[in-house]
Amino acid sequence: YMQAAPLHHSVLLCRSNEGKHTAKLWLIQPTETARMATAAAAAVASLRYFPSSVRNRSYPGTIGGGAVLTFSPRRGRCGTAAMAAPSREAEPASSLGDLTRVDFPILDQEFDGNKLVYFDNGATSQKPSHVMKALDDYYRFYNSNVHRGIHALSAKATDAYESARRKVANFINAADSREIIFTRNATEAINLVAYSWGLSNLKQGDEIILTVAEHHSAIVPWQFVSQKTGAVLKYVGLTKEEVPDIEQLKGLLSSKTKIVVVHHVSNVLGSMLPIEEVVSCANKVGAKVLVDACQSVPHMPVDVQKLGADFLVASSHKMCGPTGVGFLHGKFEILSSMEPFLGGGEMIADVFEDKSTYAEPPSRFEAGTPAIGEAIGLGVAIDYLSHFGMQRIHEYEKVLGSYLYESLLSVPNVRIYGPAPSASDHRAPLCSFNVENVHPTDIAEILDLQHGIAIRSGHHCAQILHRTLGINASARASLHFYNTKEEVDAFIHGLKATIDF
Repeated sequence: YMQAAPLHHSVLLCRSNEGKHTAKLWLIQPTETARMATAAAAAVASLRYFPSSVRNRSYPGTIGGGAVLTFSPRRGRCGTAAMAAPSREAEPASSLGDLTRVDFPILDQEFDGNKLVYFDNGATSQKPSHVMKALDDYYRFYNSNVHRGIHALSAKATDAYESARRKVANFINAADSREIIFTRNATEAINLVAYSWGLSNLKQGDEIILTVAEHHSAIVPWQFVSQKTGAVLKYVGLTKEEVPDIEQLKGLLSSKTKIVVVHHVSNVLGSMLPIEEVVSCANKVGAKVLVDACQSVPHMPVDVQKLGADFLVASSHKMCGPTGVGFLHGKFEILSSMEPFLGGGEMIADVFEDKSTYAEPPSRFEAGTPAIGEAIGLGVAIDYLSHFGMQRIHEYEKVLGSYLYESLLSVPNVRIYGPAPSASDHRAPLCSFNVENVHPTDIAEILDLQHGIAIRSGHHCAQILHRTLGINASARASLHFYNTKEEVDAFIHGLKATIDF
């Protein structure tokens, strides 16, 4: 086993787990094994992504609490038993996409001789090695239920789980980590607000404002609430630039408005709404605001205190974290006034034969055993994103997204939906489009089968928006920071070949 130490004058500390564990120092000449030194440095840097409960414990198969490292000659990176660190020195790179791809092993594969191009990030993102390693470490070394156990494993699992909550809070600048509720996904987070807040606060004649561009997850729960309470759903249409009409939204606000439900960034149009302005106008009539931030939190800095919304939801799997966990941010005073969403263990204070009292948030809304490993993985994903910085990711994706948009415009008979990118108006790094006389599902299927390019086709959980646009479906290419201009070129080449086919 090799345990990497910080490199000073190219020195590596090697320890054998045989015999008496005799430590030896090997002097590595920079001219001899620069690649090995780079990989070792990356492995050292990666250790900070372990939860503290893992870093400080010795486990079977390791030495002195260190991670077991294996090195692969391929790309000079750590093999499957190691965790490659997100490091600017990991390999020569000309862009953020080139720099980070080494951390996403799924991208390094071919289908029928075509290198995989993954442009379906709007549906789910890929996961860096760090996140997969964190999940493995939890189940391998400290799997236990959280909060109520007094033994060492439970204490370590609880520490890692609650650390992940604090990471989420810091990532979106929440005022208090108690404002972060872990849910199965963003859909459940919206349902939590609809059932716990909506059913208790809405009545016949009250109004709920949405836009026609909302994801089904932000519409259907409020339809349920409307049917149960008699509240009325009102929809904001699109401008000629194909963005939700904020002036129309302002005109719909009245004393009857109780909540405004809007996306931050559209998963179809790529447009971004001025949430601070929406919140300011809603506050004037006493309305709450819920923001679907699934397409913004993974791609740009989001500050919930600056936005001012009462509720904000996002999902781990779109931000390089595991599936099965998402979060709700809610202002603490509002959460404290809400009834529980689900009943069971963890969310109670005391249980009697005929009644129960409830814990304070966030426990009140986290009934039962949570997705512990997934939450820990989300925390590691946040560590990974934060290492590079969300502003840096945002700036890179703006350039890459504009390149995608302009490149698509060069393809004959292509219709792109949503606003054009400009210096004043942000457009997300995604393009929903159609090609004249070619069904979007045919485009997606041929790109996949003949070119190894993964995009999405369909209504993208936005049927109302597609009807508003006068179409049944569209194709969508959506990017993330690990994508590159070369991949955009490959996509455009494949699309032209698909149309010709």
